[in-house]
Amino acid sequence: AGASLEDLVERQPEDLYGAAVAHLNLARRRAPGQPKVRVYNPQIEQHGWQSTHTIVEIVTDDMPFLVDSVRMVLNGRGYTSHLVIHPVMRVRRGKEGRIDAIFPVEDPDGEEAAVEALIHIETARQTEQGALESIAAEMLSALGDVRAAVEGWGGMRERMRRSIEELDALPPFAGREEQDEVKAFLEWIENDHFTFLGYCASRVERACGVERFAPEPGPGLGLLRGEGGGMAPPFPGLPPPGRNGAGHAELLAITRADARSRVHRPSHLDCIGIRRFDTDGNIVGEHRFLGLYTSEAFNRVPRDIPLLRRKAADLQRRAGYPPNSHAAKALQNIVDTFPRELLFQIPAEELFETATGILHLQERQQIRLFVHPDRFGRFCSCIVFVPRDRFTTQTRLVIQGILEEAFGATDTEFTVRLSESVLARIYFVLRIDAKRVPDCDVADLERRLRIVSRTWADELQDALLDHFGEEKGTSLFLRYGGAFRAGYREAYPARVAVLDVEKMERIEESGIEMSLYRPLEAGEGRLRFKLFQLGQRPVSLSDALPMLENMGLKVEDEHPSKIKRVDAPRVWLHDFGMLHGEGPDFEPDRIDETFRDAFARIWSGEVENDGFNRLVLRAGIGWREIVILRAYCKYLRQAGTAFSEAYIQDAVAANPGIAAMLVELFEVRLDPAGQGEPPVTDEGSVERLDTSLEVMARIEAALEEVANLDEDRILRSYLGVIGATLRTNYFQPGADGAPKSYLSFKLDP
Repeated sequence: AGASLEDLVERQPEDLYGAAVAHLNLARRRAPGQPKVRVYNPQIEQHGWQSTHTIVEIVTDDMPFLVDSVRMVLNGRGYTSHLVIHPVMRVRRGKEGRIDAIFPVEDPDGEEAAVEALIHIETARQTEQGALESIAAEMLSALGDVRAAVEGWGGMRERMRRSIEELDALPPFAGREEQDEVKAFLEWIENDHFTFLGYCASRVERACGVERFAPEPGPGLGLLRGEGGGMAPPFPGLPPPGRNGAGHAELLAITRADARSRVHRPSHLDCIGIRRFDTDGNIVGEHRFLGLYTSEAFNRVPRDIPLLRRKAADLQRRAGYPPNSHAAKALQNIVDTFPRELLFQIPAEELFETATGILHLQERQQIRLFVHPDRFGRFCSCIVFVPRDRFTTQTRLVIQGILEEAFGATDTEFTVRLSESVLARIYFVLRIDAKRVPDCDVADLERRLRIVSRTWADELQDALLDHFGEEKGTSLFLRYGGAFRAGYREAYPARVAVLDVEKMERIEESGIEMSLYRPLEAGEGRLRFKLFQLGQRPVSLSDALPMLENMGLKVEDEHPSKIKRVDAPRVWLHDFGMLHGEGPDFEPDRIDETFRDAFARIWSGEVENDGFNRLVLRAGIGWREIVILRAYCKYLRQAGTAFSEAYIQDAVAANPGIAAMLVELFEVRLDPAGQGEPPVTDEGSVERLDTSLEVMARIEAALEEVANLDEDRILRSYLGVIGATLRTNYFQPGADGAPKSYLSFKLDP
């Protein structure tokens, strides 16, 4: 009845019925105080119902923390709990533990019946029989811990009350004020602010001049019951006894135990040690309590908790800020949000250094590290502040890895605090070897954390400042710092983005910008081409691909990126991966400007998009020179050549060296800016006979190497018409009446 309908409607009614009946069959007979656990994979043939998950069935006496504890077993193995049903009912059992009757909990007819919990869990499917048996055994062990803690809870509270009475009867060895504060703390602990899970007593033994704690005769309580499978008392790792000394630290030892809790929540157990004294003030033993602070202990502010309120007051006194000042309030907030377990354990001196260090951060987006080794050498607490916009799971894992390596950690817990602050706080608790506590350089560790936690945006900011200077670089970072999406950041380093920013800053003049380049790892013949365009829509591939293919390139891939600039129109970047498979290889920087100029003219429609454009890469000539060859092709078609325009394009592109020399011949003969002083004819045309004859000779020699007859005929036709072209200069008044110079060409018939 308490299950979610969303979980139930996904299952067949026959399987729900089978799960209920199977659980009832498990519960039919049970000895008092003995839990029953079954872990299996139901199948229709064997069990009459089925599930895609592994089923865990539990029948036990109802106790606190049951569901949390059994789910911890599965979570510790990394298994997902897909469904948890946890009915509680009153069960009356007769001989041999058989069920006589079942009542709802609220039914008065069943008041004499025992309250039992039935837990049904569907978890990640496990097919190995050994895995199923291991889960069942661990479940039984966890249930045993729960029972031990619950059954010993009353006795542990009674031991705590006795400890308070003993402390109250002692002379004020550490000062009455200190002693009263410790007593108030223990009373606060006993007042439902601490979940008692284990207790044991110890005495001081002296041998060979060395004092140590040793367990008192007899079993402990709860998890420290010792006999019958309980946890061994954690004496070896706790502090050695000391003489009466400075303050409540000698009356009280607060730390963490080596073991993790298997009850309620899976953190290291908190340990409270209350020292026992003789009438002379010598430590003769200790009361030791294991457990977990309750949620109320974490939710209440430190100034309402004994011991912590003294630390908070001492911190404000040392800082010396005026009451109700901004700094005093900020410092109080730091204490209120300080990791509570660490606040219980940390000495006042360390708290002052760390709290004031956090205060001096002043919301600056910096990486800061504060380290607090446990005084017993078993744990190290690290508080790391990271700019919130940099914080990711990957960042946390990298930081955790560096800290684990530095401190030789064998186990790590972490908690993350995100608030309205610009900083995220990560609190790590590292389990270390007390015999090999490393001496770490905190400043060096902090430097390493800054390096590994740098984001792509940080690299971009530094690169912009380095390239453009501080003023312009800062302005550009405000515009582009958040403009690049994850796909772009993964594909390009920040240094490359600076060059793209430079192009995008010029794009409003022309509407498009381009870049032809070859990646460092690219093979022979492979190029990439970036095309930037303003607008709300990306470039259509049906527009761009024919232009690139007519330039002799085969497009293999394309990566688009939408760049959303601040206070500027968005830009679409298309990065084409291309193969230049024909002709000799070349360096992009040699041809980049020529290629970009030609593509821009083709894109704008000023230049035709045809096969002649292959000469940009093959012959290394620009769009103006290609226009000359295209114009002669048109003339040849008008003059009645038998070859099609596409065939002529292929012939010229197949002989790029000759094509370049034909352009050279045209320029030598007809360019007004040419060198030399050739004679002037009666018609006014200028012929540069000296150089043009030399170029024509080279073309003739190259034509001898052309094997294809059609290509030879086409190229010789080009040679003939260029050789027959005459140039005429004339003047004509412009619109403003001033004379303008014009240049025309004509073919000698």
